Amino acid sequence: MTTIEIPQGRLDTGYDNTAEDCTNRQPLVTGEGTYHAVTKIVCATPEARHAPKIWYVCFTISLMLLCLLFLTIAYQVFTGVGVWGNNSPNAWAFDIINFVFWVGIAHAGTMISAVLLMFRQRWRTGINRFAEATTVFSVLCAGIYPAIHVGRPWFAYWLIPYPNIMGDWPNFYSPLLWDALAVSTYSTFSFLFWYFGMVPDLATLRDRAKTRTRHTLYGIFALGWRGSARHWKIYDRGMIIMGGLACALVLAVSSTVSTDFAVSQIPGWHETIFPPYFTVGAIFSGFATVIALAIPARHLFGLKDLITERHMDNLGKLMLLLSSIVLYIYLIEFFTAYYAGNIYERFAYYNREFGPYWWMGWAMMFCNGVIPQALWFKKARTTWWLSLPIALLALFGMWTERFSIIVTSISRDFLPSAWHMYSPTLIDIGMFAGSFGLFFTLFLLFCRYLPMVAMAEVKSILPQSHTHLPEEYRNVE
Repeated sequence: MTTIEIPQGRLDTGYDNTAEDCTNRQPLVTGEGTYHAVTKIVCATPEARHAPKIWYVCFTISLMLLCLLFLTIAYQVFTGVGVWGNNSPNAWAFDIINFVFWVGIAHAGTMISAVLLMFRQRWRTGINRFAEATTVFSVLCAGIYPAIHVGRPWFAYWLIPYPNIMGDWPNFYSPLLWDALAVSTYSTFSFLFWYFGMVPDLATLRDRAKTRTRHTLYGIFALGWRGSARHWKIYDRGMIIMGGLACALVLAVSSTVSTDFAVSQIPGWHETIFPPYFTVGAIFSGFATVIALAIPARHLFGLKDLITERHMDNLGKLMLLLSSIVLYIYLIEFFTAYYAGNIYERFAYYNREFGPYWWMGWAMMFCNGVIPQALWFKKARTTWWLSLPIALLALFGMWTERFSIIVTSISRDFLPSAWHMYSPTLIDIGMFAGSFGLFFTLFLLFCRYLPMVAMAEVKSILPQSHTHLPEEYRNVE
């Protein structure tokens, strides 16, 4: 059976693809702009006998970091959480900092795939696939930390509410349980959303496979896709339903993570602004990650015709918008602390900018609020050697934000006699570096063996995608 390419224009319903673009914007697909050209570009890397040399170099480094992650986790499990730099009162440190950091990165894929899908933004088609992959892999990295933070991860299944002979029941007032439910729900749904959208493209790789092994493997994961009108009808409905659920999930997960802090009485944490604060910050860091990954991907894997300057321009505009909102929230936090008249709240924010971790506070403000303002200029949005450093600095700034929120708030709380500085150990640093190894190992395997761009959706925005189906394929139930 072969995949029918004509119905692939059905996904982007509601658009008149034959209408001229009176705004003279750059096209979303350059080059030949044909169905075959799109298939050829996307399938080039998965079908190649050997990957580019740079892929093997990056994959080797990622594997080394992944081994470091396994070694540090094993050492922590057999020795105890005392190998971390946590102390009293710094009970939360790198474990929660990195957990919130990875959860934030995970929001970009859902934002691009779900929210932009619901708003019928056609430019999402070139970047949504590896943005979704970013979500799946980031959630896996985030899920490590709540599991090992409990100290005895072999009892982590106690967090699951199930009838048992001990009569135990999870404490639903515990932030640890909130994190477990949020991560498990988000990871499951993100994987299904990513995989469901990839089914038509897996069928294309199945039909183009030249070996029996590839044909069998791609055929299994293609779930018997034939490209019939019935299949496309179910696919369209499924994507819309899952997109709507994902929009709510983005808000729910980030709000749940922020509530871990907001329900406490710690100055600097007990704030009602945290749910929107964490949501915007998470999406901001997610878009920065997508830009940081899209730039090398389009150069190394020949995707410049599918991930064009217009995609990078739109990503830069959204990143600029989110950066401005984040900067506004930073300023509102300082104003709220001043206006409330609470000496402890005032000290928490004064300590954040002028205390022993002052450089973290200023790096947060500068990297997240000031540097991205360069994206007001189109040259900064479309020139890779300008947009890439901005995205990387934004990611560093978002990590320092999580450090500033967590460490500076609890290292100096109500009693000066209980103040204690925090500094990470080699195990903390090694585990954080190893989490990048896990992320990039999975991401590089995805780039090598799976379609990085959604072929079916890109074809739906081509000018010829308005071609009508033959009569025998219409109204198939």
